Amino acid sequence: MKIARRILTFTNSALKSYGPSGLKRIFWDKEYSGDKWNFADRTEGDCVYSHLEQHAANGSILDLGCGSGNTANELAANAYQNYLGVDISETCLKKARKRSEENGRGDKNKFESGDFLSYVPPKQFDVILLRESLYHVPMGKIKSMLDRYSNYLKDTGVFVVRIAIADADGTQKARPKAMVEIIENEFHVIENRSYEAAGSVVIVFHPRGRKHAT
Repeated sequence: MKIARRILTFTNSALKSYGPSGLKRIFWDKEYSGDKWNFADRTEGDCVYSHLEQHAANGSILDLGCGSGNTANELAANAYQNYLGVDISETCLKKARKRSEENGRGDKNKFESGDFLSYVPPKQFDVILLRESLYHVPMGKIKSMLDRYSNYLKDTGVFVVRIAIADADGTQKARPKAMVEIIENEFHVIENRSYEAAGSVVIVFHPRGRKHAT
């Protein structure tokens, strides 16, 4: 039974990350319709916010894998002018829109349904954020995906990635660590800061050869 459960868990995880968009949407909507992810609904003071506030500089943010709207509603309101969150789960987006309306941010926070592996942004942004969502990109597609989204960064824009690279007991996670190494090898890194308490890294970067406002 344990082996069967492990196989089922692995299959579900693989489909949620790498399956067809329609199937991924069904899986994520089902999960977010229950209580499984309620623990992540409030993340005030998260380590990524200071980086976003600095680099957004009262500009625009594209949040790929925005979930139920934490960043859109917990980030300082004066840190950005407009925000676009993208998520494959419409259940998440309904929560995000409701939170934004309740917080008086309905006009500056917008949300769209989409699979960010194929999503096409409507404009360029000052910051493109992947907050715990890079996990859902196949290793072999990380560089090409980031290269594609580079076209939707302003000339001085940056990517901000927040990713957990260690378990609660401090054990390093091989796959997230390898993702960070791809970024370090293929892009110009501006900041790379570890947060031991969260077991996470926040890495800020842009395509090589681009200028960046200091």
